[in-house]
Amino acid sequence: MKLNHGLHLAYCTNVHRGENWAETFTALERHVLPVRRRVAPGRACAIGLRLGQRAASELAQPAALLAFQLWLEKHDCYIFTINGFPYGSFHGTRVKEQVYAPDWSTPERLAYTRQLFELLVQIAPPGEACSVSTVPASFKAFVAAEPARRAAIFANLTACGRHLAELAEKTGRDLHLGLEPEPLCLIETSEETVAFFNAWRASDHAIDRDSLLCHIGVNYDCCHLAVEFESAPVALDRITAAGLRLSKLHLSSALRVRPDAAGRAALAAFVEPVYLHQVVVGHGHEVRRRFVDLPEALADGAPNAAGDEWRIHFHVPLHAAPGAPFADTRDHLVGALDWLANHPGACTHLEMETYTWEVLPPAMRLPIEDQLVREYGWTLEALAQRGLADPALAACARELTV
Repeated sequence: MKLNHGLHLAYCTNVHRGENWAETFTALERHVLPVRRRVAPGRACAIGLRLGQRAASELAQPAALLAFQLWLEKHDCYIFTINGFPYGSFHGTRVKEQVYAPDWSTPERLAYTRQLFELLVQIAPPGEACSVSTVPASFKAFVAAEPARRAAIFANLTACGRHLAELAEKTGRDLHLGLEPEPLCLIETSEETVAFFNAWRASDHAIDRDSLLCHIGVNYDCCHLAVEFESAPVALDRITAAGLRLSKLHLSSALRVRPDAAGRAALAAFVEPVYLHQVVVGHGHEVRRRFVDLPEALADGAPNAAGDEWRIHFHVPLHAAPGAPFADTRDHLVGALDWLANHPGACTHLEMETYTWEVLPPAMRLPIEDQLVREYGWTLEALAQRGLADPALAACARELTV
């Protein structure tokens, strides 16, 4: 939906199953429309669309594309952003580190991302800016095993930036790609993000000359940077001070816990075989250790110091605390919204992303549409409190959470 200061808010449909276009469209009708009727009656409703490579190729067929354009018009829905992070399967099968494959060293990732933008300029409202979020270049272990990937990553990002510049000139649209820092990936902290972009710029001076950084920037996922024990205002200041574009803000929250006996025992309910749940051990704002996945952290016998905290890359709902012995990182998200309120226009694409519904412990799992409506309620209330949404939406938000 459209908010103040040119903001757009949607929830990301990667929470729903859908690997081909038929499955994706079914999810839109089955889940998005009921949520849309409850959250946005009488106003245009934005959809944060997740399209894997297979679904994108199928939607690109003229008949499917026309039918979708007519569907969006009929239901007063619109697309401004696509989640182009998962290339292949994302639900019901082992994803883990393969979610980063193919990475930006490959022609497949480049071709897929180009196709997403070519679809976006046909389905987004006329004149609206369009964004795509993508993997954080690669997984650190992939590049450690094959250092030559780094040069290929830079070359493919340059090719993508040039394609976006040409497409933007042709269509008159503002088009931007957001690399999404994530724990244990090639870019995971705000400092690594700035260093990566500086290295890319140093590899080819045409990047600055041709203004490619207008088209390739950062998708700031609040869950991910909170797991890294970062301060949202400091991280966002660092990224923007380096001249990097904030393409999109993912409104998300991570799991946190003290690693005592009770905390470790309770974490067993979050061990699951589909997604990678990186664990970062910190004390205050100091990171002490990282684990690639939650089972590895739980199996580690090294003692934790008093005051240590584990932050786990497990997206938890925005509308409710996870319950003892856990806490969450909504404070980081609130800090990001405070920063945005002080920097209106710094980023206009907002997307709620709690894709873990199927693997949440049952006690935390509301019916999916109820969960999404309550997440809208929490988010709209938080935005309205900061002048980022109309005051009338605050009242609506309160009603949604009752």
